[in-house]
Amino acid sequence: MTHRILGIDLGSRRVGLAVADAGVGIARPLATINRGESIAADAAALGRVCREQGITELVVGLPVEARGNEGEMAAGARVWADAISEALGIALVMRDERLSSFEAEQRIGRMPRGRSGGAPSKTQRNAYRARIDREAASVILQDELDSRRAVGTLVPPTRVSVPSPEDPQ
Repeated sequence: MTHRILGIDLGSRRVGLAVADAGVGIARPLATINRGESIAADAAALGRVCREQGITELVVGLPVEARGNEGEMAAGARVWADAISEALGIALVMRDERLSSFEAEQRIGRMPRGRSGGAPSKTQRNAYRARIDREAASVILQDELDSRRAVGTLVPPTRVSVPSPEDPQ
């Protein structure tokens, strides 16, 4: 059975998705979906993607602050990711996502100008942001795969989530 992993860049409005086969170890952008009105709605949407793609693991970006601390956004991401993992019955790994959006923008380039060289339209801006979200999910997932490769395994150790700094070791 193929071990397929879904990388997730969680945003307040959109969720960027990327996919990889663990044996191959190369992440690729997949899609961007809009956030639902609830975690249950997000779980339903992600459940469809997971079934279609044969996903066996989730890697969710953890928005750690620049200094390495976990703030409110990280706590919210942990709650969301744990609820999604539980609802879908799929293993979860949290991955530090610092600079993933910056790297995604570096890969894709600047937002193109609008018609006649003017400002981009709202539709163009939204399409660009959705593309950045997918690419950021790919960066997060590739970082996880590269980390696993460095320690000699593309399949994760048996873990459900990285502990928060407050959890005793």
